[in-house]
Amino acid sequence: MNILLCPDSFKDALSAQAAAEAMARGVKRAVPDAHVQTCPLADGGEGSLDALIDATGAERRQLSVQDALGRPRQATWGWLSDQRTAFIELAEASGLQHLIAEERNALTTSTFGVGELLLAALDQGAEKALLLLGGSATNDGGAGMLQALGALLLDQQGKPLPPGGVALSQLNRLELEGVDHRLASLTLEAAVDVDNPLLGKRGASAVFGPQKGASLQQVEQLDQALSHFADISAQTLGCDHRTLPGAGAAGGMGFAAKAF
Repeated sequence: MNILLCPDSFKDALSAQAAAEAMARGVKRAVPDAHVQTCPLADGGEGSLDALIDATGAERRQLSVQDALGRPRQATWGWLSDQRTAFIELAEASGLQHLIAEERNALTTSTFGVGELLLAALDQGAEKALLLLGGSATNDGGAGMLQALGALLLDQQGKPLPPGGVALSQLNRLELEGVDHRLASLTLEAAVDVDNPLLGKRGASAVFGPQKGASLQQVEQLDQALSHFADISAQTLGCDHRTLPGAGAAGGMGFAAKAF
């Protein structure tokens, strides 16, 4: 008997690899002579990078970045040198799994570390990057990533905004002149498994905010802040992607990946 096991991860419990190994042990106990193969899968969230590295033979790279709360952590990214392609998993830098329950705060968590991973890919000479979206602890619409890449998000006094989604309600001006010029020649693709828009009842804040620590009142605050961010972004860029299916992925990172 041939059995192929292809699980995703079990959030807050098991990685896809650990789940596959546990299932394999169970199968072998029940059917000792079974030929069991494991192929851990992922949906863009935590574990997606491991699945891609296993499937492609990409080189595993390490970088010290900021986690969702601004603390240093070692994050992994993948590098396919022959294709000049980087695999960047948002959850490696800004993942929910790196925070204990009491630390989860959707108001202030940031995607800054994701921008740091992108910069490392550019330093390596990446021509293409696959951004894996899911498993985030953040609800900042990708603002932290943009700040790491050189964008200035300024309030009415011309001061940079602090980290987090709720601070976007104070955004007055978005300056992109300092964004790393190498991004212009980078082909960026985002992998998502949801079709949620940025805002509203099916948006990033309402659907995913509570699992990141947001109360009902905070969900409303975050949705309004992201709406304001989308307004300023549209004025700056001349295009509006807030209703794009998938824009609400990973706390609005889908919006940033498309709009910017």
